[in-house]
Amino acid sequence: MTDAAGAGDGDGGVQLELTGLPVARAARRRRPPVADPAADHLPVALVAVERPQPHLDRPFEYLVPASLDEAARPGVRVRVRFGGQDLDGYLLARQAEAEHEGALVPLRRVVSPEVVLAPAVLTLARAVAQRYAGTVADVLRLAVPPRHARVEQEQASAATGGHGVVADARPVSGVAEGPGVPAPSEPAGAHEATATSEAPDWPAYTGGPAFLRRVADGGAPRAVWQALPGGPGDGHWSDAVAQAVAAARSGGRGALVVVPSAAEVLLVEQALGRAGVPAWRPGAADGWVRLVADDGPAARYRAFLAVSRGAARVVVGTRAAAFAPVRGLGLAVCWDDADHLHAEPRAPYPHTREVLALRSELEGCALLVGGYARSVTTQRWVGTGWAQPLTAPRETVRRRTPRIMALTSVELAREGAAAAARLPAPAWRAIRDGLTRGPVLVQVPRSGYLPSVACGTCRAMARCTACHGPLQVASSGGAPRCRWCGRLDAAWRCPECSGTALRSVRVGSDRTAEELGRAFPGVPVRVSGASAAGGVLAEVADRPALVVATPGAEPHAPGGYAAAVLLDAGVVTSRVGLDVPEQALRTWMAAAALVRPAGDGGLVQLVGDAAPGPTQALVRWDPAWLTERELAERAELSLPPAVHLVAVDGPRDAVEALLASLRLPDDVSVLGPLAVDPAPGSADEVPTLLDPETRRPVRALVRGPWSRAPLVTAAVAAALATRSARREPGGIRVHVEPLEVL
Repeated sequence: MTDAAGAGDGDGGVQLELTGLPVARAARRRRPPVADPAADHLPVALVAVERPQPHLDRPFEYLVPASLDEAARPGVRVRVRFGGQDLDGYLLARQAEAEHEGALVPLRRVVSPEVVLAPAVLTLARAVAQRYAGTVADVLRLAVPPRHARVEQEQASAATGGHGVVADARPVSGVAEGPGVPAPSEPAGAHEATATSEAPDWPAYTGGPAFLRRVADGGAPRAVWQALPGGPGDGHWSDAVAQAVAAARSGGRGALVVVPSAAEVLLVEQALGRAGVPAWRPGAADGWVRLVADDGPAARYRAFLAVSRGAARVVVGTRAAAFAPVRGLGLAVCWDDADHLHAEPRAPYPHTREVLALRSELEGCALLVGGYARSVTTQRWVGTGWAQPLTAPRETVRRRTPRIMALTSVELAREGAAAAARLPAPAWRAIRDGLTRGPVLVQVPRSGYLPSVACGTCRAMARCTACHGPLQVASSGGAPRCRWCGRLDAAWRCPECSGTALRSVRVGSDRTAEELGRAFPGVPVRVSGASAAGGVLAEVADRPALVVATPGAEPHAPGGYAAAVLLDAGVVTSRVGLDVPEQALRTWMAAAALVRPAGDGGLVQLVGDAAPGPTQALVRWDPAWLTERELAERAELSLPPAVHLVAVDGPRDAVEALLASLRLPDDVSVLGPLAVDPAPGSADEVPTLLDPETRRPVRALVRGPWSRAPLVTAAVAAALATRSARREPGGIRVHVEPLEVL
């Protein structure tokens, strides 16, 4: 330390210093940033900022700096300053003048020069947002996969002659128009003739050859297709889809095929190879790619870039592939549209079938919605004439389908007390006889061992003592466990009768396989399902074996199953739901379609007292009869899809305020709001004593005719935007055209 006295000898006081410490430097004056001049041509950019708030669902104007003039093309990802923070967005368009009177904020940077948002996809995103009362930002989050920088670098290396992945790095057609942008090349084989004789599966359907001719000629027919059973390479639905894709390619157009899961994607890929449609390879001018989220971000983004650049003109994928930017789209296919996997679980909850229907109208492409069964929604399309049915004559149906028997309590009355067995004697004999000719399929509606148990004395459902959830038994001799909270309850005691014994209420696939293994010793038993030890099996060999599978997990047999037994039919149709009959028929027909035709000894037995409607439709193999009947009943009761419906969920005060602000036509009614019980352990569950009535979750239904649907969704979207701008409390969930309302 310096000497204090000596330091004070001067005229003024001196600040004491500590020796050895760094001396503080004077703060540097920051130079003001040099303003980047605006671009000379079209200096104003319209940007869709990735913000989910409804009142911000519009393009915002930004200034294009001269340094970003070349890279700032419509369709690229950009970074902008918004609300005091840097956010991502998409550059939608550039224009000469701005509507905003003040100074514009410049673009921060262009994230990537890659054009990822095509004009057709932007138009589709706006239509989907309007249809489902959502925001364009939410739809674009579903349509455009996240950026993968390493994949883009690979593509850039390939475009410059390096060892990369894609050789065609041109932008999407119509996005970056101007001098120096080459026109997209025509795909290989664009004008190859595709005669009806090259599509041997379609003459089996009335109107099938005419549909393919219109697709090949550039038309836009819309068809609801009821597929016939058949194995891969022998009348299988995937072969018919591949032939339709080949017809679209023969007319110089692209195709898009959306299926429920990756298992169906693999089937379509194999069928495309049989139809002569090649897989896309690096440097190729045409081919098909797969867009499946399970493939990982790199593979998905690589396939997306191949499509957006026009290198691949055929896309096969799952739900999100419905937004794929296929150039010159000529055919959109949705297989098994009634499968709930086609419904997007994220806002604004679009359905694949409806997205492809919108693309058919906006882009003028053909639409093919097919399945073994027909959904009630597509039945409404047929009834209104918006789409035409593609079905086979009854003689062809009888020749291609197996023999189907319904083992109800009436049919089993002569069996006496044995009729109550889960596997009655006729089903046991069918399995025994089928095993002499090949594999036998046993479909079980539930997975696991014992998914539901009850008190062995009073038969009251066994519930968890902590959360009141249902108890299940995961293995033989295992302790019961709660299906909701996972808590073990080895010392369970019935609150009604104090009993400690448990009995099975529902039997799962694992327990069924165990019982069949004891009933048929020496026969291999394989279990297929998401929770099974071996997972979902893709295929089984053509030799005697018992295959126990849950709905949707049935593996294929190259020669077809010799027989199939569909157990617990009464369980399938006993649950509460609006679409229970069509879902039951869909799962039964999907399993029965894997069985050999009746002429080859194929037999299907439905065991249990199921609802008469789907049972009769299965025995007659006539799904259109059931859906037509269901649609008529729903029209009488004003239930969807006969009417348009919007579900509004949230706290009571928030829902009531939203409903009060709606301006609806006179023929649109509001049902509710009524209280709903949240699932135990969910974010909506709060202690009852601390939860005021105004905060309890409720649901309201806005119901009206389909002619008023655009007005209703527009009114709901406007009310949500007003509520968002005012920052009103309480979270509200709006679901347009929900799958389930019961």
